[in-house]
Amino acid sequence: MRVAVTGTPGTGKTTAAEHLDTDLDVFHLNDIIKDEGFSTGIDEDRGSLVADLDKLSEWLDGRDDVLFESHLAHHFDADRVIVLRAHPETIVERLRERGDDDSKAYENAESEALDVILGEAVEEHGMESVYEIETTDRDPDEVAQEIQAVVDGEREPSAGTVSYIDWL
Repeated sequence: MRVAVTGTPGTGKTTAAEHLDTDLDVFHLNDIIKDEGFSTGIDEDRGSLVADLDKLSEWLDGRDDVLFESHLAHHFDADRVIVLRAHPETIVERLRERGDDDSKAYENAESEALDVILGEAVEEHGMESVYEIETTDRDPDEVAQEIQAVVDGEREPSAGTVSYIDWL
């Protein structure tokens, strides 16, 4: 079983993954990118590393019984893809709290309102493999329980159930 947990930055992926009680090996792909040097440079406009998706894919190849999380997780082979969602204002608040500037925070909020990651996940994996989980105003343990329900096969796929288009 390979489970990808993805979503716009600020939706709670890392926090929820840290609250999981699972038999799967959990990997934080952003840490792997930094620790293994899987980047092709720095995006000067965003002040972030540009991930080398090919090297990361090679690193993930052959690993089974894993759950991996990152805003890039949906770009890799997975049996189930969980897209965490949060209201764009919540994303702005969370990203500001972690030190991101307004430009980066609002760029991510707009991406969330436009369903960018959800759309990419559905395009790459199909509706039958994608599960949306709303995280706005939810405790990380609750979100972790929802993730575990997907892992355990207790939830049906649910792409397209959350919308923030009105925020725009």
